[in-house]
Amino acid sequence: MRVLSGGPLVSGALERVRAIAEVIETDDPIGWSREELLARVSDVDALIALPSQRIDEELLSRAPSLRVVANHAVGVDNVDLAACRARGLPVTNTPGVLTEATADLAFALILDACRRVSEGDRDVRAGRFRGWGPRLHLGRRVYGATLGIVGFGRIGRAVAERARGFAMEILHSTSRSTPQELDTLLRRADIVSLHAPLNDSTRGLLSRARMESMKPGAVVINTARGPLLDEVALAELLTAGHLGGAGLDVYEGEPRIHPALLAAPHLVLAPHIGSADEPTRAAMAELACASVIAALRGEAIPNRVA
Repeated sequence: MRVLSGGPLVSGALERVRAIAEVIETDDPIGWSREELLARVSDVDALIALPSQRIDEELLSRAPSLRVVANHAVGVDNVDLAACRARGLPVTNTPGVLTEATADLAFALILDACRRVSEGDRDVRAGRFRGWGPRLHLGRRVYGATLGIVGFGRIGRAVAERARGFAMEILHSTSRSTPQELDTLLRRADIVSLHAPLNDSTRGLLSRARMESMKPGAVVINTARGPLLDEVALAELLTAGHLGGAGLDVYEGEPRIHPALLAAPHLVLAPHIGSADEPTRAAMAELACASVIAALRGEAIPNRVA
């Protein structure tokens, strides 16, 4: 049996897979390219896919031996679930283990975007810091602010726990909330943090019109998926001064960053590091490998999403 690992994993989880199968892997830290992945799937029994790798009809048609797709992520928007179901191909994810790390990163972006930490760092390094001034680098107060959490699953609730330590008023919406309830949240919140999954109903959820309806000076945070918001509109509203700041860890064309974002002021851009603490990435690898081992042994497959 052969297992294709989309990229190098943290921890020794792959060693347990090697006990029952040949493992094909790469040293490239961002994993196989699209072309490399397509060239290697023809005779593999299992695929550990990275969230940056698209598992679609083209790839699946080249992988007739495939018995499981273990996605190294909680979100599975990179996987064509319908195509997998049509083949009876199990798909798994890595739920639960990245909640705290992603919530930490979301709150770090809240603090950074509100208090202009990264912006100040750039000024210091570039020699623009000439001393303290009463009107320099003014930001928003986080303590006591109103935080709107869009998507109140594990990660959204973990962000709310952190916010309580800052005496924040917490508003939240879920998939069961009406559009009117979401619009009310957006009008009231000083800071909006996105934690919804990406699907047909959430793509473009934070539209230009909705961002225009937010309070002047409000801050937007996205650690979920890039296509949840209109990136060009976000950049333009930051430039116009309607929004006071933003922090993004995910992007619609990732790893390409829209030029409008790169030029926008008061915007913190992180390189998709929401789950990037060592214990979290190790746990994700363990879950993905456990799914692969179970599938290859003909056992019940944990964490199935399809």
